[in-house]
Amino acid sequence: MARHLKRGKDAAEIAKADTEIRQAVELILSDIEARGDDAVRDLAKKYDGWARESFRLTQAEIEAAIAKVPAQDLEDIRFAQEQVRNFAKKQRAAIQDIEVETLPGVVLGHKNIPVNAVGCYVPGGRYPMVASAHMSVVTAKVAGVKRVVAAAPPFKGEPHPAIVAAMHMGGADEILVLGGIQAVGAMALGTKSIAPVDMLVGPGNAFVAEAKRQLYGRVGIDLFAGPTETLIIADETVDAEICAIDLLGQAEHGPTSPAVLLTNSEELAKGVIAEVERQLKILPTADIARQSWADYGQVIVCDSYEEMAGVADRLAFEHVQVMTIDNDFFLNRLTNFGALFLGPRTNVAYGDKVIGTNHTLPTKGAARYTGGLWVGKFLKTCTYQRVLTDEASVRIGAYCSRLCALEGFAGHGEQANVRLRRHGGIDIAPYAAAAVHPNRN
Repeated sequence: MARHLKRGKDAAEIAKADTEIRQAVELILSDIEARGDDAVRDLAKKYDGWARESFRLTQAEIEAAIAKVPAQDLEDIRFAQEQVRNFAKKQRAAIQDIEVETLPGVVLGHKNIPVNAVGCYVPGGRYPMVASAHMSVVTAKVAGVKRVVAAAPPFKGEPHPAIVAAMHMGGADEILVLGGIQAVGAMALGTKSIAPVDMLVGPGNAFVAEAKRQLYGRVGIDLFAGPTETLIIADETVDAEICAIDLLGQAEHGPTSPAVLLTNSEELAKGVIAEVERQLKILPTADIARQSWADYGQVIVCDSYEEMAGVADRLAFEHVQVMTIDNDFFLNRLTNFGALFLGPRTNVAYGDKVIGTNHTLPTKGAARYTGGLWVGKFLKTCTYQRVLTDEASVRIGAYCSRLCALEGFAGHGEQANVRLRRHGGIDIAPYAAAAVHPNRN
């Protein structure tokens, strides 16, 4: 039976914090909707100490920002974007339009149509998340999105040069220096100076995630996201040092980021707990990682691989790193995860920054029903139909007429009946079938 050697905060404390965030976000979005640009400017000044007439960068400002980025950094951004772009192209090629004749004279099909306008949020508060520009902007452009708006907050009082470079190199059509709720709210709701988008994507803090949740429906979103989550599944074949740094390397995202070790080795579990404490004394981001580990870190010991897989699927974490003697067991067995990292040669940071898979992934159990951001998220699969012959229309129409009568839909039924009369010479009085069907409500 699975047993905890370490637990984090209880669910009630977490729920209370979520409620407070939800209420604050609701008030801010209402203000943006009512006052538009004026509200956005007030919020930007209040939260980012940043105010200007237009939040959109000019071409000259973009070029000036890129000029500040060292050549090696630009080359690294190009390399990372090429990995993301290559994988996204392969994924796009796997998504095909179809058209098939399902019955003689009946043709059905679907088209994969890109969303017209997408807003990509790139976090830049505690850490300038350059990689998030690759994951959202590049992938949207590969999907064929016509208008991509990218937004990130100012960093130390100015546009972050590397983020601006990544947005521009990724293909963004508009770049906004704007952060937080005001950024996603302005892109979704639209203001006098910012045209609205059809979809919002990209990670963010708890306030950005809650804003996206509240805006969902008015616009599409990639997924409901919370703090970064990391689950390490390990056995005695790996050591405590690598497990500890792979936990803390993700715990440094923020003070509410869960990091969990799941193992069948109690010796490894105890070793990792000790090693985490050792590394926290030397990790430069220890102030954040320590709080995250204290409040949200867990160590769980199981009796078998099968039990470990069951616990992992119940947790349904964003990142699942597997370092065992039989990694394929977990690849074949697990069903609930955002992304898998198989073996000690890879790690979550590779996926976050450069390897080519997308780092915008489901959290808070959403991996039970969705995957992460990918090229397909920017596509709408829309169906169409053709009926080519009178005979085909009559064949389908007869079934349709009876089925509409079964449900009592007289108008629906008459849509079929009029074609039966015209194309098949069948004498059906208007609305008659629906009126006489014995099961009609």
